[in-house]
Amino acid sequence: MKRLNGFYPGSFDPVTNGHLDVIERACRLVDTLYVGVGSQLGKSPLLSNADRISLLQQTIEPIAARRETVVNVIEFEGLMVHKARDLDAKLIIRGLRDTTDYNYEMQMVGMNAQMAPDLQTVFVPSSPHVRHISASLVRQISAMGGDVTAFVPPLVLQALNKI
Repeated sequence: MKRLNGFYPGSFDPVTNGHLDVIERACRLVDTLYVGVGSQLGKSPLLSNADRISLLQQTIEPIAARRETVVNVIEFEGLMVHKARDLDAKLIIRGLRDTTDYNYEMQMVGMNAQMAPDLQTVFVPSSPHVRHISASLVRQISAMGGDVTAFVPPLVLQALNKI
C-alpha cells in the first residue's frame, strides 16, 4: 500500500508532550511527515522560530527513528494549504484534544476544502495522558513561575527556564 506525505502545521510555542504524541501517532500514517513551524498573525511568539525548530528537531529525532518515518521540521509563512501543496503532502494532520478543538478545526477544514479540495485533513485525537496540555497554558504557567515539567520534554523545559 502506498502511503502519503503528511503536513502537521503549528506554532509549537513551545513544543509540548501533546504535540509529540500527535507526531508519534501521525508517523503511523505517513512515510514522510513535515512538521511546519508557522507564525500566527497578531501573536508574538515566546520562542524564536529558530529555537522552536531546533527544539522540535531534537525531540522528534527518537520518534522518527522508532517509527521508521522521515520527519522534517520546516519553517513556513502564509497559508498551510499552500505549503502542503509545495511539499507534495496529501494529508494535513491536526491534533484534537476536545470538542473546542474539534469545532475550531471543522471550520478550518471547511475553509481549506474550498481552497484546496485535493488535500485531506486527518484528525489525530490526543492520548488521554496528554489531552489536557496546551501550549498557551504551558506559556502562562511558565511565565508565572510554575513547574511545567510534566507538560514538555526536558530540552524544552531547559529553554523555558532560560527565559
